[in-house]
Amino acid sequence: MRKLKLQMQMSVDGFVCGPNGELDWMVWNWDDQLKEFANEFTASIDTIVMGRKMAPGFINYWAAEAKNEGSDQVAFAKKMTDTLKVVFTKTLERSEWEHNTEIAKGNLADEINNLKNRPGNDIVVYGGAEFVTNLVQEDLIDDLYIYINPVAIGNGLSIFKARKDMKLVGATAYECGIVVHHYQPVK
Repeated sequence: MRKLKLQMQMSVDGFVCGPNGELDWMVWNWDDQLKEFANEFTASIDTIVMGRKMAPGFINYWAAEAKNEGSDQVAFAKKMTDTLKVVFTKTLERSEWEHNTEIAKGNLADEINNLKNRPGNDIVVYGGAEFVTNLVQEDLIDDLYIYINPVAIGNGLSIFKARKDMKLVGATAYECGIVVHHYQPVK
């Protein structure tokens, strides 16, 4: 069975975005080692899941970057564009995007478990906050890779609404100030 892995940025005070979805606090000048880790992580997946609210920005951004031959992110962007994206929605009837995208409208746990049972590599969820919160509450995430940014924002959205016991699998500090924590839920 494939695993569902969360890869998410977080502030040191536990927020994944500001109260209105702000992301201006994130560290984007990643050092080469963190970029290498992210590329290796991405190479291990063949499906991306996300909520409807995040899909337009994510899909359109990476599609544009994949066409920008002057960008140092072209290879990564092409991986994002080429990888199957499953967008969870209750409102869309069909995909609005031409970039290898499916729509999932059924029960969250059933849809995720169906994806996990498909053949292939692991699955990654990138967000957004509300969607990830639902995955956490349903105990559907197998591995959490939390990128702790060296900033406290004081207020924002969290993906944890109740106690969740975790086992620390590993943690690595990077020169740019981000510490990647790898956790597995204790079930």
